[in-house]
Amino acid sequence: MEQRIGSGSQPLEGAGFDPAFIPGLTSPASAAPEGAKKEDVSEDDDLEETVPEDAEEPETEGDGDRDDHRDGDDEPAVDGPVFEASDRRARIIADHTGVRLSLDDQECEFRWDEIGAVETEAPRFGKRYTVTVHTPDRRWYPIEIEATARSRFTEWDEQLDAVLDAYFEESDAS
Repeated sequence: MEQRIGSGSQPLEGAGFDPAFIPGLTSPASAAPEGAKKEDVSEDDDLEETVPEDAEEPETEGDGDRDDHRDGDDEPAVDGPVFEASDRRARIIADHTGVRLSLDDQECEFRWDEIGAVETEAPRFGKRYTVTVHTPDRRWYPIEIEATARSRFTEWDEQLDAVLDAYFEESDAS
């Protein structure tokens, strides 16, 4: 009788083993079948291999500044109140264009005509300041910002109130 060394079972597939598994889709193309030759690879893959790794665009010094100022330099500066608060993960900016929320790599932007209400909440204990943007279609987007001290809550409330008084009320009257 012949015996094989090693496992005779095939590896399992599915969501229990691969969180990116979607039924009906084929497995990734990187897994080449046994006995496949280099000639079996499509021409597109050969072209990617011939591109040198150094061919990426070089970064310029100004690239980091563009991410922070998405409005661009063409837009005239508006003299009005601006509210900005951030911590190591979260950031909120409210100015003449609207409210921008960002958490880690996720961002959302609301124009003043898309906002139904802006709500703030300061906890009784702790240092997390919560700002929630409500839209007219009954959706809300909360973000928590960790303050360095509880005294920042009143400062942030005053700054945000100034922005809301200047811009939010104007859009309601329009």
